[in-house]
Amino acid sequence: MFRVTVLLLFICSLLTVACEDEILETRPSNGQLEFSKDTLFLDTVFTNTSSSTRTFKVYNRSSENINLPTIALANGESSFYRLNVNGVPGKSFENVPILARDSIFIFVEATIDFNAVTDPLYIDQIVFDQGPNRQEVELVTLVQDAYFLYPGRDANGIKETIVIGEDQDGEEIEVEGFYLEGSPVWTDEKPYVIYGFAGVSSGNTLTIGKGARIYFHSNSGLVVEQGARLKVEGTREAKVIFQGDRLEPFFDDIPGQWSGILLREGSRDHSVSHAIVKNSTVGLLVDAAESTTGRSALRISDTEIYNTSSFGLFARQTEILGSNLVIGNNGSASLVCSEGGSYRFVHSTFANFWSGGVRVLPAVFVSNVTDPQQGQQEMESALQADFENCIIDGNQGIEFLLEQEPGSQFEFSFADSLLRFEDPGGFFQDDPLYDFTNDNQYRNNIYNGIPDFIDVDLNDFRIGEESQARGIGNILVAREVPFDLLGIDRRDSPDAGAYQHIVLEE
Repeated sequence: MFRVTVLLLFICSLLTVACEDEILETRPSNGQLEFSKDTLFLDTVFTNTSSSTRTFKVYNRSSENINLPTIALANGESSFYRLNVNGVPGKSFENVPILARDSIFIFVEATIDFNAVTDPLYIDQIVFDQGPNRQEVELVTLVQDAYFLYPGRDANGIKETIVIGEDQDGEEIEVEGFYLEGSPVWTDEKPYVIYGFAGVSSGNTLTIGKGARIYFHSNSGLVVEQGARLKVEGTREAKVIFQGDRLEPFFDDIPGQWSGILLREGSRDHSVSHAIVKNSTVGLLVDAAESTTGRSALRISDTEIYNTSSFGLFARQTEILGSNLVIGNNGSASLVCSEGGSYRFVHSTFANFWSGGVRVLPAVFVSNVTDPQQGQQEMESALQADFENCIIDGNQGIEFLLEQEPGSQFEFSFADSLLRFEDPGGFFQDDPLYDFTNDNQYRNNIYNGIPDFIDVDLNDFRIGEESQARGIGNILVAREVPFDLLGIDRRDSPDAGAYQHIVLEE
């Protein structure tokens, strides 16, 4: 019995060796490889910042095992690309087998020094074999130079931090961040890439000129301190862009990629014109900002805020004047005016068609209810909120809600606007805040009409010719904002919202 067992084991081992020899028996490649992609486009990267990883497959369609003598980058070891072939990293590889009717994966990344290349369109090739059997896959990446702003480190290597507020227990919230020097002016010369929170300190102003592009890394943002000021001076032709630093198309509309813009209590006299803020946690948080000029603490015009994972514009105890403002697709609410303040929005569109989960709040929420733990006085909770020539709409039945502190001053009006408020259960029919026959609060509005947005999924909140917002705007209000977000004259027959209607060609 022992001899039989040993003999069987010996025979099995011979068969195993024979099988392995058969598997490893290969012939040289004859140049008949096939590729899942013949050109690999890596998305735009900033200088010295790693790209995302791209992959493709190399196929051996023949009935024989083949051997690739070489796989290498054409630029050799000096290439800014990196490869990984079947789990092995490097820039060149020898004797790579591919089994019959099988394939291998190749992964590609790049980290490119803008100052070391002669063309921002950086090109290389992956070369398979040489001579008559040579085949190539092209690699293409656009690289941008940029200003990189990030927290410093002390002698112990600990990163610099700044305070961005207080938690519910009154404890300071510290985050990795740094203060900008003096009153900088950011231009469109090259993009700004921010790691951590960039702070504007008291007495200083951050001015952002037309065409500037501001990119934020994950968990990064902009904070303007007490006594400091933010001025965003875009134009219709050269908007200022605030977004995350992932430039791949996949991240074009992913919310929550960066934290947001915070105008802290006591900051003052802000202005934002012709800007796009997208893909943050909160677009703009205005926390008790002040006005020292008799004008609004924040004047915001011709600005779009999209795809925030919580709020588009969240304001507390402040003064805001908004015009040609579009806020859409936000995880909580597009606009919150809380704990009192003074707010006026004209020719603005608040359109919340959030599809990323359950949304509890409406597109617009206006409240002067204060937190008793904060100890505000009653006069601080006084509220004035006016919406004129606006659209408030979304994918919920009720898209605006009002909340009044009992006995407080709570004044509001909606006029010449298209409003979404469907209450089939009659929950609000006896609430005087929703008495739509009260001309002091509701004038010339259309309720639950069709806005005819062009494409809510793509944040295209222009309106079409079937929109019931057409022509319902007040002409006197339109003269305050004579041109829509695209520069179209609206004075003769103003539509509600930030856009005049368009006629799409079939």
